[in-house]
Amino acid sequence: MPASVDGLRFVVPIKTINAGPSPKYYGYKRGITWLNAVNDQVTGIGQMVVPGTPRDSLYILDCLINLDAGPKPEVVTTDQASDSDMVFGIFSMLGYRFADLGDQRFWRAELSDGTTSAYGVLEAIARNKLNTKKVITQWPDVLRVAGSLVTNQVRGYDLLRIFARQGSPTPLGQAFAEYGRIDKTMHLLSMLDPMDSSYRRSLGKQLSVQESRHRLARKICHGNSGRIRQAYREGQEDQLAALGLVVNAVVLWNLRYLSAILDQLHAQGVPVKDEDVARLSPLGHAHLNCPGRYAIASSAPDKGLRPLGAAALPEVSAASATVVDQDGV
Repeated sequence: MPASVDGLRFVVPIKTINAGPSPKYYGYKRGITWLNAVNDQVTGIGQMVVPGTPRDSLYILDCLINLDAGPKPEVVTTDQASDSDMVFGIFSMLGYRFADLGDQRFWRAELSDGTTSAYGVLEAIARNKLNTKKVITQWPDVLRVAGSLVTNQVRGYDLLRIFARQGSPTPLGQAFAEYGRIDKTMHLLSMLDPMDSSYRRSLGKQLSVQESRHRLARKICHGNSGRIRQAYREGQEDQLAALGLVVNAVVLWNLRYLSAILDQLHAQGVPVKDEDVARLSPLGHAHLNCPGRYAIASSAPDKGLRPLGAAALPEVSAASATVVDQDGV
């Protein structure tokens, strides 16, 4: 199951120790980043709030280890520019296929006699050699680190900072980097596979889903000009957790009505192509009226769905039926 992790940044215009500076995103203010994990069903499965600094991508691992719900994803993609070899190594040790394209170098392994195998058409690009001895020497400690991460004895963010040591990796950090180069090369080969482009398409689709979900979250979080005014981390997490819950509710609402519309079209004999259905998205928000006041007249839920509008009209035809893409419902 593929998933993506990306950050949505919010300005925090009040004094707080949990906000960080980033002139690119916040100007003269400080801000936070709402890191959220989204699966291939367009549902948020995990989130965390971190100071909005340029290095917030190092928190991605912590976000995945502490998922709120859903099965563990197999492939994780991001555009957070966190594609170091060390990150690939740690993700691979924990059972994830990390997918990022910042660095596109291919690596080859040495044989026991110091030579390398022939790589055919890839010989020209597989110029970099792995140092497997570093992995073998540090292997017991590599396993201990993986166990510590899974049991939450240490944070991934802290480990990555310690192992990197400001550009001079520790021996254990070098072992993770060498191990990560193996998985990164496998990832790049899957991207280049001319016989199967499904892997490449699934990664691009997942990133598009993440960006569309962020646009929906921006529209919903309109109060205070979309700024977070909670001073403490707990309050910030509560507010953004509520945002994630509302976004998931909108996704579920849209899915139910999209399904009902398709059933109505089939019942009326309107031809609907499978490839058009595959392009439907539950992230459309043109029909949402977020600003305003809300009055709950009764706590009893309504039974059934609302009328489906144009999709329920008997005069609807194949010529007038419209297909909704990822920008609207």
